[in-house]
Amino acid sequence: MRPAAPTTVVRAALRLSVLVVAVAMTAAGCSGTGSRSSEAQHPAGSVLRVPQDFGSVQKAVDVAREGETVLIGPGVYRESVRVTKPRVVLRGTDRNAVVLDGGMRLANGITLTGAGSVVENLTVHGYLANGVLFTGVTDEKLQQRGAGGSAYDPLDTTRFPAVRGFRATRVTAYNNGLYGIYAFDARDGVIEDSYASGHADSGIYVGQCKPCNTVVRGNTVERNAVGVELTNASDGLSVLGNRVALNRVGVTINSNDLEALAPQHGALIAGNAVVDNNAAGTPQQADGGFGIGIGIGGGTGNLVRRNLVRGNRAAGVVVTDPPGHPASGNRVEGNLATDNGADLVLASADPTNCFAGNRPAVQSPDGLEDRAGCGTRRRGALPGGRTVPVQAPPGVPFSRVPAPRAQPSMPDTTAPGVPATGLPGPVDAATYPLPKSADAVPRPR
Repeated sequence: MRPAAPTTVVRAALRLSVLVVAVAMTAAGCSGTGSRSSEAQHPAGSVLRVPQDFGSVQKAVDVAREGETVLIGPGVYRESVRVTKPRVVLRGTDRNAVVLDGGMRLANGITLTGAGSVVENLTVHGYLANGVLFTGVTDEKLQQRGAGGSAYDPLDTTRFPAVRGFRATRVTAYNNGLYGIYAFDARDGVIEDSYASGHADSGIYVGQCKPCNTVVRGNTVERNAVGVELTNASDGLSVLGNRVALNRVGVTINSNDLEALAPQHGALIAGNAVVDNNAAGTPQQADGGFGIGIGIGGGTGNLVRRNLVRGNRAAGVVVTDPPGHPASGNRVEGNLATDNGADLVLASADPTNCFAGNRPAVQSPDGLEDRAGCGTRRRGALPGGRTVPVQAPPGVPFSRVPAPRAQPSMPDTTAPGVPATGLPGPVDAATYPLPKSADAVPRPR
C-alpha cells in the first residue's frame, strides 16, 4: 500500500464538477466580462483611473495601451476582467479595500494573456474557478472552464504557446473555487508577497510550463486543500521563503498524464516553512491527501533544501511513484523535519532519489539516510516507506473558509508601474536560509 501522497486523478473530477457549474453560470449571462466599447476616450497620461475615469475595471483595461497602468480606487468590483494587451499593470490603491468579487457566480476574477502583465495590491475572491489566472490559453471558453486540468487534455502547446512574462505582487486571493493565483501555460514570471486561502484545489499553482523560469517567493498560503502545487512544471522553477501552513497538504510536486509536458523536472524548494498542514475547516482535497508537508509524486530532478517541515501528521517529506511516473533524481537535504508523523518517507523504488543532512526523528524505511544517502551507492532495493495513517476530517465548502485578516499594502501606489519583463531576474537560493520558526520565514539577506 502506497502512502497517501497527492495524486491528480480524483482531483480532476472535482475540477470538472466545479467547472461545469462555472460554464452553466457563464451561459446564463453571468460572465461579467465588461464592456468592449470603442467609444471610451483615453485620458491624458499613462495612468487610467477607476472609478474616476472609467466606471469599471474592464472598461479601463480595454482602453489601456501597452505599458500603461490601470489604477483602481477603493471599492467592490463585481466583474470578471480580461487583460489581453501586453505589459499592462493592474494595480489597486489599497490592497484590502480594492476588491474584485465574483459573488459565487462568475468563473474567473482576473485573466491575463498579455505578455508582461502585472496584478498587484488588490484582493480577489468569490469566483467559481480562479482568482488570478496567467495563461497562454487565449480561448475564452476554455478560460471560463478553468483553463487547465480536465478542461482539455492535453494542452495544445502549438495553438497556445506559453505567455511570456507575468507578475503577481501583494495580491490577496481567497475563497475561490479552484486556485487563488494560477500560472498555467505561462513562463518567465514571479508570484511574490501574496496571500492565498480557502481554495478547493490550491492557493498557488504553477503548471504546464517547460521551462518555467518562475519564482514563487515570500507568500503566505494557508487553509487551502493544497498550499502550493507544481504539476508538470519544469526547469528554472524556484519556491523560496514562503509560509505554507494550516492547509490539508502543504506543497505538492507532481507528474501526470492528465495534462501536457510530463514528467515534471527541476524545481527548487528552499527556505520555506511548511508546518501543521492538517487543518480541519478547510476545503476537502479531491484525492483525500491530508497531513503531508511536502509530497513529490513522480517528480524528477528536484531539490528540497533548508526547509522547516514540522507538525504534518502523516509525513514531513514524502517521495512516491504515481502510476506511470516513477520519481527519480530527487534530493532532500539539509531540512529540519521534525514532529511529523514520519519525518522522511521514501516510497519510490528508483535508486537515484536521495536524502542527506536532514535533522529528522522518524525515517521510513528505517535508516533511510544511511541506506539512500546522497553521494552513496544504494545496495539493493529498499522496502517501501509509509506515511502514518491519518483520518482526514470532513471538508468545508470553499466559500465558508473565514476571510483573511488585512494584508500589507504597497507603500507607494503612485510609483510608476513596472511591466513583467526580464523576469524572474537573478535567483540566489543561498539567501533563503533555514527558517527558525513558522512565523519567521526568512527574507533574502
